Amino acid sequence: MNFKFAYLSTENPNNKRVWSGTHYSILKHLKTIGTVDILGPYEPKCEILFKRILNQITFKLFNKRIAYRHSTLVAKNFGKYFTEKLKNKTYDFIIAPAASGEIAYLKTKIPIIYITDGTFNGCLNYHKNLSLLTNTSQQEGELIEQLAINKSNLIIASSEWCANSIINHYNKDKNQVVTLPYGANLENIPNSISPKKLNKNDVFKLLFVGVYWENKGGPIVINALNKLISENYKVELTIVGCEPNLILPSGVTVIPFLDKNNNDGQLKMMEIFKSHHALILPTRFDCSPIVINEASAFAMPSLVSNTGGVNGHLTNNVNGFLVDYDDDGSGYAKLISGWINNPISYSNISESTLKQYQNFNNWDKWISELKKILLNLK
Repeated sequence: MNFKFAYLSTENPNNKRVWSGTHYSILKHLKTIGTVDILGPYEPKCEILFKRILNQITFKLFNKRIAYRHSTLVAKNFGKYFTEKLKNKTYDFIIAPAASGEIAYLKTKIPIIYITDGTFNGCLNYHKNLSLLTNTSQQEGELIEQLAINKSNLIIASSEWCANSIINHYNKDKNQVVTLPYGANLENIPNSISPKKLNKNDVFKLLFVGVYWENKGGPIVINALNKLISENYKVELTIVGCEPNLILPSGVTVIPFLDKNNNDGQLKMMEIFKSHHALILPTRFDCSPIVINEASAFAMPSLVSNTGGVNGHLTNNVNGFLVDYDDDGSGYAKLISGWINNPISYSNISESTLKQYQNFNNWDKWISELKKILLNLK
């Protein structure tokens, strides 16, 4: 069956920079099972400007924030705009990724598939932008998420963490919630990737990827690196996506920016994945760290803090390890030194990492499972 989809988002899904390229990947794979009409991008400039100004005033006066994209003023404008866009149109499904505000006040009889990696409540006082909210902002955010969830015929969550919030906090029927991990937001990944090998005399190359050094746990990475160096292990670190404002140890390479929106940037990123041994990401907040899947596609295991939706993409002792959130770096160093001291153990987890990507954490698998679900809904 060839489906007819409406892609509902305020973002431009053709832009690979948006949502770490996840919009683009969803759009690309939807086109393999049907036709897709893009309803956005759209931004109610006056309403958002007003809320932004109000947010700045509120924060300066009361040290409180307003989540302006989760405000009823903005959400009702979204609803009016997209209701008009859908008027007299016929689609099999509305696909609404990360679009709680866009669909909360939407008026339509077309079935809605809401795709999300984190709920408002799940991110409340977890994500910086959803911390210190006024009571009114909290209430509006909860209302908008609840309306969006109630209105959705099916919700695709990227992790059990996200799905549990939808079911337990927002009381959605568990039969209307499906957990499907995302894939890697890189194009033309080679089919010839092999598990990595490690020799005791090799320099163990660590990779950190993140735009926000502090938020992604950069200082913990440096602690782990310094511990390994102090124990005379041969290790190097490459930092991609940011430029830390501190004196870094020797053996650290910084690549401040790579544009994954163009072919050269993607090729450079893939070369980095090929040449490194492990991703280290002690992230302080994450709903769906796509970089885990991108590393897995190149047989590179990940060491990531056990938080948020991380375990939707990282299976412990399969494609890496979940590390205690409060670890100061010593736990990461212990796991890395364990691999260095036992190269066979490292090679084994590299092999299982690649299999995990090939069998589960890829977009072909995601769209295949989604297609089965949609056929059952028809």
